[in-house]
Amino acid sequence: MDYQLIEYLSECLTPERKELFERVLELRTRYLTVVLEDIFQPQNASAVLRTVDCFGLQDVHVIENRNHFTVDREVAMGASKWLTVKKYKNTENNSLNAMKHLRRQGYRIVATSPHEGDTKLEDFDLEKGKAALIFGTELTGISEVVQNEADEFLKIPMHGFTESFNISVSAAIILHHLTLRMRANPAINWNLSDEDQAAIKLSWIKRTLKRSDLLEQRYQELKNEGKL
Repeated sequence: MDYQLIEYLSECLTPERKELFERVLELRTRYLTVVLEDIFQPQNASAVLRTVDCFGLQDVHVIENRNHFTVDREVAMGASKWLTVKKYKNTENNSLNAMKHLRRQGYRIVATSPHEGDTKLEDFDLEKGKAALIFGTELTGISEVVQNEADEFLKIPMHGFTESFNISVSAAIILHHLTLRMRANPAINWNLSDEDQAAIKLSWIKRTLKRSDLLEQRYQELKNEGKL
């Protein structure tokens, strides 16, 4: 990581923006991550992105099997600009590949569903380790592949006639509950590493500054000339 480049580009930010980046990064986490499988309504997809950002998660994993993931900018309110979004869409086994990738990163695969026998939200064991929360398509929920391969199943207790919440509502309820417990638990190391913070900060700076590529080019020239 080129920390000198971060410092150089940061000089082009306002003091208020620099302070905001530091404050948000301090509360950012990759201990929990969200996986969206075949979401087809832009409003729902965008609302989830906004929720993820508001609760301080950094990553969203998007599986596109049949449906193209589209962001409604008015609903998302710019949330995708600050998130790391990874898409899985180029193979016949996108859902399986996504789960394999997440397991290699140390995540347990937690599928959200309203079925009997699943772990209730309030009983979910956060200390067990990092968790990737999979939310399925609006009509049918998680795919059969996810049902067969998930490590755990999580549900929100409901007491009405309707079987499930809207996906964006489900994400908001689950993330609010889990992030609140996560941050209050001193036994959980949920903060980003220094290297992750630096990499994310650099990406935010580049997305904020106009023609950041020219600024980075100038930085390299000054560095090559020994002026930095």
